[in-house]
Amino acid sequence: MGKLSHINDKGEANMVDVSEKSVTSRTARATGFVAMQPETLALATSGTAKKGDVLATARIAGIMAAKRTHELIPLCHPLAITKATVDFEERAEPAGLHVTAEVKVSGQTGVEMEALTAVSVACLTIYDMLKAADKAMRIENIHLVEKTGGRSGTYRAES
Repeated sequence: MGKLSHINDKGEANMVDVSEKSVTSRTARATGFVAMQPETLALATSGTAKKGDVLATARIAGIMAAKRTHELIPLCHPLAITKATVDFEERAEPAGLHVTAEVKVSGQTGVEMEALTAVSVACLTIYDMLKAADKAMRIENIHLVEKTGGRSGTYRAES
């Protein structure tokens, strides 16, 4: 384990200076899962939930969150994101929605936090829109699946 980049020589938190880093194409993909009752899943995917179209709302919320990550995580750089997607896959066993976010940028720092934030907010939005039907929903297993670009190269999570 190397030195933490957000801690200076005095042990204080600081924003990393990326001014000397090369601009490269960088991507990150993150996933999470919202476990719910089968009836709740049917509400989410049918578009008939009381609050409206759950998946469309969660998709927009996730994309907006990726774009505003620097406002939520104190030491993140504001980035000119070139792509942000949030997708959903219905799962029957266990019942729920698998959420995937992919974020891209041409820049001097990566977009891992943006992808993780997009997934987190999309999952929270799903919970918010369906909580009247199922307060026992669980948000699970949010993690980075893959990142490319930059000095450290490619990372892929173990299956």
